[in-house]
Amino acid sequence: MSAPLLSLLGLPGLPAIPGVPAVLRADPRIELRGRVVLVTGAAEGIGRACAGAFVARGARVVLVDVAADLLRTTVADLPAGQAHGIVADVRDRAAMAAAVEEATATFGRLDVVVANAGVTPLPATIRTTDLDDFDRVVGINLTGVVNTVHPAIDEVMARGGHILVVASVAAFAPGLGGVSYGASKAGVEQVGRALRIELGSTEATAGVAYFGVVATSLVRKAFDEDPLGREVDGLLPPPMRKRITPEQAAATIVAAVERRSARAIAPKVWEPYALMREVVNRRFDEALRASPRIHRIYAAIEERAGVRM
Repeated sequence: MSAPLLSLLGLPGLPAIPGVPAVLRADPRIELRGRVVLVTGAAEGIGRACAGAFVARGARVVLVDVAADLLRTTVADLPAGQAHGIVADVRDRAAMAAAVEEATATFGRLDVVVANAGVTPLPATIRTTDLDDFDRVVGINLTGVVNTVHPAIDEVMARGGHILVVASVAAFAPGLGGVSYGASKAGVEQVGRALRIELGSTEATAGVAYFGVVATSLVRKAFDEDPLGREVDGLLPPPMRKRITPEQAAATIVAAVERRSARAIAPKVWEPYALMREVVNRRFDEALRASPRIHRIYAAIEERAGVRM
């Protein structure tokens, strides 16, 4: 990032030697016991594993999913009084606003949001992509994240909580045969980065989780049960093709929430790849988040809309 641009933003230059810039701050850890967490896509896979992991930390969990039968089973498997299920489609804005309202009414508060719901399409080129399916993937993976986060922001801010959006290494890796998925997850990354900066003047925080290949039913359908999917999967070097379990992904998410991490990635073999383009972004995002000038700009933007921080 050029020095003139940093100066224009009212920020110091990036440090010439390794170290933490003075504008950065350390956020206190979140103690999950007694907190209320909303997780989307919670009936199976990563979301189901997250629900169990948060409950094990002493949190109460609101599970949101479109699959009513699976959701009912998942909630029944959790301790009574610690979990509440809501059937809703993340593409439905009114339904998600109602879900957030129900979550708050049920447990009296909402501290943490994990926007996890997502789908994995079968491999396709841009030329051969079914555009209705493209809209479906983006609608769930990206717009669904915004529909989840938007009605919850004020409550999370009031509680000094954390919002975590689930992206993918597809946000920065080549989108081989999966343009709708890669585009949606790159969008999710930008939503998470924007949220972290926008919440910089508050006690609330936000972050992004990136996963490689997680052994879920969606992945099995897209990669294992489809011949072309197996071909695409085989293009990855063996270390990067290694799959993690939903429980390992959930452990990454829970740790990221507790630490208020800006970014979390699993498996770790992807970290060097991510860092090649993340060195500047990590510093710059945190500097923007801590900048009083940026706080003033955002406050003015929201006041113009009739909202106060």
